[in-house]
Amino acid sequence: MTKILLLSDTHSFIDEKILKYIRLADEVWHAGDIGDLTVTDEIKKLKPLRAVYGNIDNDKARMEFPLNNRFFCEGVEVLITHIGGYPGKYNQAIWEELKNNPPKLFICGHSHILKVQFDKVLNLLHMNPGAAGIHGFHQVRTMLRFEIDGEQIKALEIIEMEKKAY
Repeated sequence: MTKILLLSDTHSFIDEKILKYIRLADEVWHAGDIGDLTVTDEIKKLKPLRAVYGNIDNDKARMEFPLNNRFFCEGVEVLITHIGGYPGKYNQAIWEELKNNPPKLFICGHSHILKVQFDKVLNLLHMNPGAAGIHGFHQVRTMLRFEIDGEQIKALEIIEMEKKAY
């Protein structure tokens, strides 16, 4: 069993609330808009990290992380990208890959809106963890945590954190 912390849209922000949940995870997955790479450096000091770059990320982030990250976690095939859309309204840049070779779990960020939805057409689970950072229109900072046990995705939890101007 692997405990996953999923976050996105940190926009150069990391605090003790995020770090607390990182310490409880086995792996951390970041769905882009990292901002300053001190964010991912801090995560990597504590746990293994899988990440993608987002539209606000600079050339350093784009050299360290891919646009799309496809991998297996135990028996679950995962695809992470930053701008992906959601079931019925996927981004054209990722649509062909999803249609031709759908993963079991598709993750994106970008919208700052937490959403978990099963796509009955592609037979995949879509997750967007919302935004963990303080920059953006969102009123509550959010992340997701869940477990992968063999081929099962289970124990999904929404983490909500107050959004304060620091």
